[in-house]
Amino acid sequence: MIIKQSLLTLTTVAVLALGSVSAVAEPIILKFSHVVAENTPKGQMAIKFKALVDEKLKGKVDVKLYPNGQLFSDKKVLEALLLGDVHLASPSLSKFKKYTKKLQIFDLPFLFQDMGAVERFQQSEAGQGLLKTVSKKGLLGLGYMHNGMKQISASKPLHTPADAKGLKFRIMSSDVLAAQFEAVGATPLKKPYSEVFTLLQTKAIDGQENTWSNIYSKKFYEVQEYITSSDHGLLDYMVVTSAKFWKGLPDDVRPILKRLLDEAIAHGNKVAAEKSKSDKQAIIDSKRSKVIELSDKERQQWVDMMKPVWKQFEAIVGKELLDAAIASNKK
Repeated sequence: MIIKQSLLTLTTVAVLALGSVSAVAEPIILKFSHVVAENTPKGQMAIKFKALVDEKLKGKVDVKLYPNGQLFSDKKVLEALLLGDVHLASPSLSKFKKYTKKLQIFDLPFLFQDMGAVERFQQSEAGQGLLKTVSKKGLLGLGYMHNGMKQISASKPLHTPADAKGLKFRIMSSDVLAAQFEAVGATPLKKPYSEVFTLLQTKAIDGQENTWSNIYSKKFYEVQEYITSSDHGLLDYMVVTSAKFWKGLPDDVRPILKRLLDEAIAHGNKVAAEKSKSDKQAIIDSKRSKVIELSDKERQQWVDMMKPVWKQFEAIVGKELLDAAIASNKK
């Protein structure tokens, strides 16, 4: 009887031990979905994040990357986060209108003089507060990821706003961007990013706006004869998760993940700054598309035509927030 009890006890201990080992060995799966190529700043940020997690949280967290819209478009990925189908995403700031209207401030044309001003605003109290504006909808902003300043490409040379009149431009799903092109007499069309190349190639649209890295990585310059170096707007992303998923992470994992994500974002932002210069030069060197540099007088005409859009959306984003963004242009 004693022998049987001993065997039973040993068996129970062994089973419990195996169960414990199994539990420890089961890593947390973290699916990171985004829509751009791996050689873009965001793509490089995601790769860096996975590498850091593999190094620092090996066996605890397993990051799965899904670039190029393999799982979800930016339009659908926020719903997917809330459903738990993915755990991390970084949609453009324009995609959050359904969750908060405050982030529309980043779409306002000619609001930021350069990326230095963008960084100062995003790191300010007002900018950091914007990360929390999606919390009522169950999301959690973890940081800002840069892509860079936007340029305007077209099938004809654009020197002044009058040159854009009557042309059709693809835009992201943003009321601000629609108003921006309407201000110069153009027709904005909200179309998925994945369709832009074909739309340009088939002449279904006349042009689009994007950063140098996106224009280069997606080969838009091969099907657009002209690119105006306008720096008229910003294309940035919010790295976001679901509040439920984030709060459900173990206490010894969550702060490390945040630190590693911050490091990856800093890396991606450095890549963005470098690629803005190198990709622009690569496009110039290709001679497939002519890059137009605006004179101060020409650029001011674009500013004068588009700046009234600020007033149009001031009540939506808030005057205090708008003033804080404007103040960020002062070093």
